[in-house]
Amino acid sequence: MTITYSSYLKVDELLQCQIPLSDGPEHDEMLFIIIHQSYELWFKQLLHELDYLVVLFDEGERNRALHTLKRVGAIYRTLIQQVDILETLTPLEFMSFRDRLSTASGFQSFQFRELEFLYGAKDPKKLDNYEAGSEHYLRLQKRLQAPTLWDAFLNFLTKEGHPVPESELKRDFSKIAEPSPAVQKILIDIYRNDPLISEICEALVDIDTLLQQWRYRHVKMVERTIGSKVGTGGSNGAAYLRTTLFKPVFPDLWAIRSEF
Repeated sequence: MTITYSSYLKVDELLQCQIPLSDGPEHDEMLFIIIHQSYELWFKQLLHELDYLVVLFDEGERNRALHTLKRVGAIYRTLIQQVDILETLTPLEFMSFRDRLSTASGFQSFQFRELEFLYGAKDPKKLDNYEAGSEHYLRLQKRLQAPTLWDAFLNFLTKEGHPVPESELKRDFSKIAEPSPAVQKILIDIYRNDPLISEICEALVDIDTLLQQWRYRHVKMVERTIGSKVGTGGSNGAAYLRTTLFKPVFPDLWAIRSEF
């Protein structure tokens, strides 16, 4: 069978995945669907890249790890830019089909929750949004128990000869890691004496910054579209989203900024 552009990319199947539910249907529902489907595709790629990054850290592949971090950063810049498109949706345009979303909510995105867990924002209560034993539940449960990206980075530092405390390497991975003065001391030494690993640290800070920028843009987009209304699926909407702002996923890398 000859491979074509359409057959390789499954274009016909892909273009059948946009099914508006509104009567007519409403013109703007297509944009809403496509933007959120594209987010899910990028979330899939982010998980693909970050899981690969964990392997690279384990294998001590400094240069490839840095390259992968830069790619992850480029993806997050794309996610942020996509908010510009979504913000062209006015409140009236969104309300023309919003009731069709029923109980559906972005809070139910299992891939986004996987990313949160991988970055270290562990919260077993978030599994309550998924049917126990379902594929999505099991994926999140596995992420909940697994080491985070930061844990992988600390193991990498250990293999590079840096004295990361055993208590940091053998902690309970299902919990949120607390900032560590001992790790911060190691990071300061790295910034002063190991240019390549310090560049990896800065790439991690870039990712953290982009994550916070994406959350902020998301909050402002929700406020712009529905104001203080309850979010889809009964969530608290913008009020909840604001509680997620300015919470770094790599706090040790921020804590050392005043120590130089």
